[in-house]
Amino acid sequence: MTQMALVIDLNVCVGCHACVTSCKEWNTSGESGSLADLNPYDADPSGTFFNRVQSFEAGSFPNAETIHFPKSCLHCEDPPCVPVCPTGASYKRKEDGLVLVDFDRCIGCKYCAWACPYGARELDEGRKEMTKCTLCVDRIHDENLSERDRQPACVLACPTSARLFGDIHDPNSVVSRAIEERGGYQLMPEWNTRPANHYLPRVPTVASGCGSDACSCQSGGSAGSTIDPAFARGSLDAQLERGELHLASMATRI
Repeated sequence: MTQMALVIDLNVCVGCHACVTSCKEWNTSGESGSLADLNPYDADPSGTFFNRVQSFEAGSFPNAETIHFPKSCLHCEDPPCVPVCPTGASYKRKEDGLVLVDFDRCIGCKYCAWACPYGARELDEGRKEMTKCTLCVDRIHDENLSERDRQPACVLACPTSARLFGDIHDPNSVVSRAIEERGGYQLMPEWNTRPANHYLPRVPTVASGCGSDACSCQSGGSAGSTIDPAFARGSLDAQLERGELHLASMATRI
């Protein structure tokens, strides 16, 4: 069975939220309908998002770093949100493996949100319906779009190409090769939900104090990085060759 999914490279995500805003823009006017934003300028704003970026600090000085962690529905191969739905509104499609919501059946009971261990479901307060990432299902199968544009909005918007999209059950796909070559992993595998989305681990870095050979003040580079510049160039060249960089696609939207 085909299983479409995202692979997110945590080593190059810069936390710019381009994926968040592009997702919001596309899905507000797409198949999912208008996504509510209640009291957006008040002290207690509320809104519905399919994709969020969580940022946190790790380590301690001088080896501290900021980690940006994008998270959305993981389109689990054994989704716990589906069997708990009393109306059958939550379902998993066989043709592409996507976990979706039938809004005509959803009663907003929140059972699916309670069952999801990843917090990927959100109640649209305006419509009183549960919403979630669809991987832009109304876009990826649209034959009126060019092949390069048949990808989720978040993938096309990412300025660092930190997001890859494809069939993880196809060993020759971009996402499968990235998982195999770079040790891609699933989020919270102990729940046995078999998340389709994977993450590529960060490359460890070791920071040193100012004035050392590793300091960016002296070298003009990133302090303490253990990444070989030649390796980085090779990675970019390989990404270009495999069609993983989408900067040209982005440029057409500026």
